[in-house]
Amino acid sequence: MKAFVYNKDRIPLTRITERPVPQIQEPGDAIVKVTFSSVCTSDIHIIKGFVPRAVNNIILGHEFVGEIIEAGSGVKNLKPGNRVAANCITFCGDCFFCKKGFINNCEKGGWELGCRIDGCQAEYVRVPYADNGLTRIPDNVTYEEALFTGDILSSGYFGAELCEIEQDENVAVIGAGPVGLCAMICSKLFTNGKIIAIDIDQYRLEYAKRIGIADYIVNPLRESVKLFVNNVTSGHGADKVIEAAGTKESFQISWEIARANAIIAIVAMYEENLTLPLPAMYGKNLTFKTGGVDAIHCKKLLDLISKGKISTEFLISKTFALDNILEAYDYFENRRGNCFKVAIKH
Repeated sequence: MKAFVYNKDRIPLTRITERPVPQIQEPGDAIVKVTFSSVCTSDIHIIKGFVPRAVNNIILGHEFVGEIIEAGSGVKNLKPGNRVAANCITFCGDCFFCKKGFINNCEKGGWELGCRIDGCQAEYVRVPYADNGLTRIPDNVTYEEALFTGDILSSGYFGAELCEIEQDENVAVIGAGPVGLCAMICSKLFTNGKIIAIDIDQYRLEYAKRIGIADYIVNPLRESVKLFVNNVTSGHGADKVIEAAGTKESFQISWEIARANAIIAIVAMYEENLTLPLPAMYGKNLTFKTGGVDAIHCKKLLDLISKGKISTEFLISKTFALDNILEAYDYFENRRGNCFKVAIKH
């Protein structure tokens, strides 16, 4: 089968090559024929050497949808022919952390697909713990509509959930990229208050407002975010803040715009260590919550898509064939054509 493989010991680091079709290895495995996959910033981090735990000579990718063609004897809830969306986190469901609902800390899993075991940017992929890692797609939901369920949509929902958003609260989302946009979408499930989008990319800001997922937009390169947020919140600051940008500057903004006793959810990935400026924020009584994506709500999210309450298909800026996946990576990484996400048709 065709597969997009990363190997740090050769030039170029990535290429399409032939690999054997994966086989069932454990009773809980399923083999999925990939219909669509996507490119995540985490895939690019592997290629750039920012993910030390990544295994060399691996098929990349963890964001995909497809059809089950084979299921192991231990798979109880799925069968061949089922259309499924993938969870980006592999989890057993039985360990200490899984039983507490913290699946991204699974003692037997974590970020495995496309990192420690072969991923989805291929014609077929083996999914361990398939009953947990795959979710059936409702009949009225297309593959394209379901593509982002188990990663960026789950990340956005995770950020909103961490914030414990209450009705009529105002939520500021820093970063209007794919995760930030999903955080805006999911925040609207919890509140009738205003969503404030913050980014240095004016196109992304205006897009978020145009499609109705942001009520206010503000660009730190053009005006003071703190003053803007105070003006639209009667001087109190944002009730809840979701940090989805991942820079030193965006972290600073997150606590500066938060009202006293606010919750700040950090779902961004940083490339440097940051320090809490405790003296400067003393007295604000802020609660910080951090974490990687917790994709435990995939079924709930697919149900919401099925009922027309949320949609992420608009994030697909361009579709590429698997043979053109290098072009897809370039298009996504360099935001060509104001790209949000790409879909790769297999």
